Amino acid sequence: MSDVTFAEVFAITANATALQWELDWLSTVIAARFQIYFDQDGPYSTVEEVDEPDLSESDSAYARLVREHKLDNFERLMLIMTLAPHIRPQVLDFFYTRNSTYDRTFTEFGGIRDNSRGGFLPTVETLLFLVAGDDLTRRIRLQTHLFHESALTQLNIILVGPAGPNEPETCGSLTISDEYRALLTTGESNRPDCSTDFPASRITTTLDWDDLILDFQIMEEVKEIKIWIDNSADLLQNSHLKKYIKPGYRALFYGPPGTGKTLTAGLLGKSTGLDVYRIDLSMIVSKYIGETEKNLGRVFDLAERRRWILFFDEADALFGKRTETNSSNDRHANQEVAFLLQRMENFPGVIVLATNLKDNIDEAFARRFQSMIYFPAPNASKRAQLWRQAFNGSVPIDSKVDFDKIAERFAISGALIMNVLRSCVMIAVKRQRPITQDDIVNSLNREFHKEGKTLEEVEKQTQRR
Repeated sequence: MSDVTFAEVFAITANATALQWELDWLSTVIAARFQIYFDQDGPYSTVEEVDEPDLSESDSAYARLVREHKLDNFERLMLIMTLAPHIRPQVLDFFYTRNSTYDRTFTEFGGIRDNSRGGFLPTVETLLFLVAGDDLTRRIRLQTHLFHESALTQLNIILVGPAGPNEPETCGSLTISDEYRALLTTGESNRPDCSTDFPASRITTTLDWDDLILDFQIMEEVKEIKIWIDNSADLLQNSHLKKYIKPGYRALFYGPPGTGKTLTAGLLGKSTGLDVYRIDLSMIVSKYIGETEKNLGRVFDLAERRRWILFFDEADALFGKRTETNSSNDRHANQEVAFLLQRMENFPGVIVLATNLKDNIDEAFARRFQSMIYFPAPNASKRAQLWRQAFNGSVPIDSKVDFDKIAERFAISGALIMNVLRSCVMIAVKRQRPITQDDIVNSLNREFHKEGKTLEEVEKQTQRR
């Protein structure tokens, strides 16, 4: 077995052990509730007397979730009850008990009977019955906690389905998000693929913060976003701050192409353990009225159930300035902007917009950014640092290569340096010798040719700066 396979087996084993303990606990609590509710003889006078499993030493994803969000017994029961239909549905068979007096199921048990597979799906009513029984005060308190305070519902780990027409909200089903269902069982998050239904793709990077060459002040601004991601959950537990600060965070990255905007978004995700999804604007924007909002709505709806960072590259295509409403098309475009404003305002996660020109972004969006960070083109010193960092340790380099001179001659971005590196590595492999200064210059010439420029033109432009 490979190391990855061992890691996967370890994660599944750890999760299965923790889930086994929790399921046994849930089964005992259900039995205790029925014993108490129907005045039967038994060892318990309250369900609180049933000891919960000790997960303090468990390294499972389930135990980490319990510790990270400081889940109390009520929330743990909600979590394992919602998971039970996926991993041990028979635990909930107690709730099929019928009321012999009325020859029907007990109203207080709630639940949805899944006739297609014969399973029982819990609702809010099921959970309240399990934890509160007929204690009305406790029931109301827990219901308020569930809908307005619990991290499980606030972070969309557990989703409360809508009740039917004219039905109480306690008829809403309890389901677990696909991501957390996968995470708590296999240890791996379930990540969607880019498609017409989900027009976004995940950004990953093999680089680290040391590979991002930015001025100190700019890096400090970037770190503020990371500080928010790492601490926002705790900060928003403060009742005073919660009144004035919304849970989401919006940032604008602007500056020339290839200066590290996308890499920074990827590093924010990598360093905080969050997935970063780049929105494919070509699949989002539609000429048909209402379609753009619908496409965006699908992305936001899915992202709100997960702790994702949404990254909009070339954002002025979607977040550009509104126009005068001289036609129905203008009104439609402005409606799209209004829709975006509303979804951004209410999104509980991090949104990063990237653009080459800040002035292209509508002022209504600009006012809502917590940070606006400028990514300048690197100066000669920064370019030399990028050259050395990229070529260090890749393949042998001729001792006569002068990165300082190359950096002074050509004002280029880090992204273009990466393209030159790839080209030079292929030349070195093909010719079985170290990379030379000529290899780098020739590769630069090829890159400039793609843009319709020559070495001389770029060098003259650099000297004029």
